[in-house]
Amino acid sequence: MDYARLFRLDGRRAVVVGAGSGIGRESALALAAHGAQVVCVDRDLAAAEGTTHLGEGLSAYELDVLDRDAVRRCAEELGVVDVLVHSAATNVRKHVLDYSDEEFDRVVDLNLRAAFDLVRAFGPGMAERGRGSIIAFSSIRSLTVEPGQGVYAATKAGLVQLLRAAAAELGPRGVRVNAIAPGVVETPLTAQIRNVPEWAEAYAAKSALGRWSRPEELAGAVVYLASDASSFVTGTQLVVDGGWTAIDGRYTPPR
Repeated sequence: MDYARLFRLDGRRAVVVGAGSGIGRESALALAAHGAQVVCVDRDLAAAEGTTHLGEGLSAYELDVLDRDAVRRCAEELGVVDVLVHSAATNVRKHVLDYSDEEFDRVVDLNLRAAFDLVRAFGPGMAERGRGSIIAFSSIRSLTVEPGQGVYAATKAGLVQLLRAAAAELGPRGVRVNAIAPGVVETPLTAQIRNVPEWAEAYAAKSALGRWSRPEELAGAVVYLASDASSFVTGTQLVVDGGWTAIDGRYTPPR
């Protein structure tokens, strides 16, 4: 075993959905830095192209993952893909009783149905070749919830179970499927929280490290799950939350 090359991805092709910003952008850059040829997929082509200007071995592809036919065409046009990373997500922070039908559908369609469509589109090619790694971003909300996060949490918990099922079904054919569960990350999706100082500070204090994470702090987990360093890892959820889910409650008792 050449441990010096354990995390290298030379000769592999990766597709990163949501690569135009945030965690997706940093994931694409990290995979490329480890030798992969990376297709930066995003609904916003200009944003995807912006990512390609930040490193070598990056190309852009415009895709709306809510368009099932377009997802299928994307998989067909891109051909051989060794790594699929899905980071696109949305949230509507409302109590369950206040949700509209349209809001429910919007969150479920992007967070869960689109992941299903991507696995269904790219999984067969990986299975035929006998190798591949599928990685999707869940959330600490798949494990713990708070008021106003019910529908989002349900989609993330459902995503984890979907990926586990895919891992069980595709594992015998050499394809690994895993989830990454971030804690609170400084991305466009969390701007609503970060714009309220009291809210942002409360979230920072909840983790063991006492702060929010940066998008690039999730990239190592992506490289790990994409590479041979995780060759016997499948059907699991890797939590990268600064210790958020390890801590019980928000009050520190006196010493």
